[in-house]
Amino acid sequence: MHFFYFKHTYVPIYSLPKYTNCITSVILLRMTKIISWNVNGIRAVEKKGLISQLLKMNADVICIQETKANPKQLSEALITPQEDKENGIYKYHTYWASAEKAGYSGTAIYSKKEPDTISVMNAQEFDSEGRFLAATFGSTVIISAYFPNSQAEGKRLEYKLNYCNTMLEYCNKLVDQGKNIVLCGDYNIAHMPIDLANPKTNEKNPGYLPEERAFMSKFLESGYVDTFREFCKEPNQYTWWSYRFHARDKNIGWRIDYQCVNKSFISQVESSKILANFLGSDHCPIEINLKTNL
Repeated sequence: MHFFYFKHTYVPIYSLPKYTNCITSVILLRMTKIISWNVNGIRAVEKKGLISQLLKMNADVICIQETKANPKQLSEALITPQEDKENGIYKYHTYWASAEKAGYSGTAIYSKKEPDTISVMNAQEFDSEGRFLAATFGSTVIISAYFPNSQAEGKRLEYKLNYCNTMLEYCNKLVDQGKNIVLCGDYNIAHMPIDLANPKTNEKNPGYLPEERAFMSKFLESGYVDTFREFCKEPNQYTWWSYRFHARDKNIGWRIDYQCVNKSFISQVESSKILANFLGSDHCPIEINLKTNL
């Protein structure tokens, strides 16, 4: 059974324009961009040429969900992205948590800076599906999480809720230790009616079950912030669309991908947004920018 793959690479130091004024320099140095994306199969995304496009976005950390692969199945370009300054691509350290079941689930983290530590959830029932990977940078912990789908008729609802509660306990423990957390990933939960196009007709469907929505409320009431809703209160903002019925073209979607932080850290969040025009998966990437560096 495997969970990790370490391939350390050199991380270049940021360079600033020669004639940048002091104030701009400080702002540039302090900003941290974190992107999260459920790729629905990282090998499929690579074949579409989208990994290079993702890396060109110059994020400091990229959290990936649903890799559907273990590192032995991946190309060197995925495991060790090569620096290509002319095209705006930097080298990354990459870390992987894979499921025991082939072609299923899995998470990954790409990071320009080498984390202090990398960890899994230390819960066999979830780590065996590669659903969690955390990178610690000083007092900040960035998590790539792939919450289970509760499935039709709530077949895996108990498993899903156990994962949710274990995640909350994990985050609470970190916060109690003085850490700040950025919980990135596919939560597989649309929290409120505003978070999906057809709430009434989906009340008995996975991802919008009362128990799942209740957990999301409990999570936020426990001291965490849905950063996207902190900045955007508008409807029709989604991160997942079915491949059926041209749902994405019609924007009939769900917002089930999040980047949540503990309340005491929200003052350090500069922005949180959905990158809806980035194609290649049934999900689109999301992005959070922090006012501080890692």
